[in-house]
Amino acid sequence: MCPAIVEEGHQRGYIIPIGGAENKDTNPSILKKFTEISGGKNARIVIIPTASRLDDTGERYEKIFTDIGVGEVSHIDITSREDCNNPEFASRCEEASGIFITGGNQLRLATILGGTAVAQVIRTANARGVHVAGTSAGASIMSEHMIAGGESNESPREGGAILAPGLGLTNAMIIDQHFSERNRLGRLLSAIAFNPFLMGVGIDEDTAAFIGPDDMCEVIGSGTVTIVDGVDLTYSSAYGTDNTKALGLLGLKLDILHEGCLYNFDIREAFPPIEDRQNVCKI
Repeated sequence: MCPAIVEEGHQRGYIIPIGGAENKDTNPSILKKFTEISGGKNARIVIIPTASRLDDTGERYEKIFTDIGVGEVSHIDITSREDCNNPEFASRCEEASGIFITGGNQLRLATILGGTAVAQVIRTANARGVHVAGTSAGASIMSEHMIAGGESNESPREGGAILAPGLGLTNAMIIDQHFSERNRLGRLLSAIAFNPFLMGVGIDEDTAAFIGPDDMCEVIGSGTVTIVDGVDLTYSSAYGTDNTKALGLLGLKLDILHEGCLYNFDIREAFPPIEDRQNVCKI
C-alpha cells in the first residue's frame, strides 16, 4: 500500500511515530511540538484511542492537549469496524489539523481500522497536509508493513518479527517502539532481513521521529532513534533457514540518533545536531 497521492497545491503533513511513554507532565516536549506544527492554540486535534482498552484514554489525552494550549481537541470512540465507517467520524478526521493515535495493542488497532473509511481519510488527510502522530501501537501502525509481534531479547531469526498490514502512511520504513527499553533490536533486524529494501526505525520511550514532507527526520525527546539500513546487505542467511537458528547479516548500516540529530530518508544519511556539525570530521 503506497501513501496517498499528494495533489497539486498541497504538501504532505508530518508523520510522527513516538516510542511510547512520552512525558505528559513535567516536560511534554514531543506533544508540545506536535501541537505547535498542528497550529498551536488554533489547532484542531482529533484523538483516536482505539488501540487502548482503557475507557478513559481519550479523555486523558484531551486534558493533556488542553493543558498544553490546543484550541480544539476531541477524541473519537472507535471500538468496531462499524464505527470506522461512520461518516461523522470520517468527517471529524478530515477537518482536523492534527490526528493523534494512542498506544495499546497494534493488532487491535489494525483489525478495527484497516481498510475502513476512517483509515482512508487518515491517509488522504496526511497527503493534504494534516499531521499524524502515534505513540507505541499508534507508531507501529503508521507504516505499510507493521510489526505486530515478536520476542524481545532475541538475536535476529526467522519468525523473530510478526508482520501485519499497517495504515501505509509510509512504505519506506518499518517502525518498532519501546525499543531500547524492551531490547527489540533483534526483532527489528529480523523484519529487515526479509525486507531489506525498507528502513528499520526503532524508537525509544519518550522519543519521537518528526518526519517531514521532505523526508527529513528530526529526533525529539530523551531517548534515541535507531535506524537500520539494509539496502547494501552483502550477505544474508534469511533464506533456507528456520526459527531455531540465528540469522547472519553482513553489510548493514546502523545509525543511532539522539535529540537534535537529523536523518534524510531520501539519501539515507544521518546528520548531527546543528551546533555540533563543525566538530564532525569526515574520514
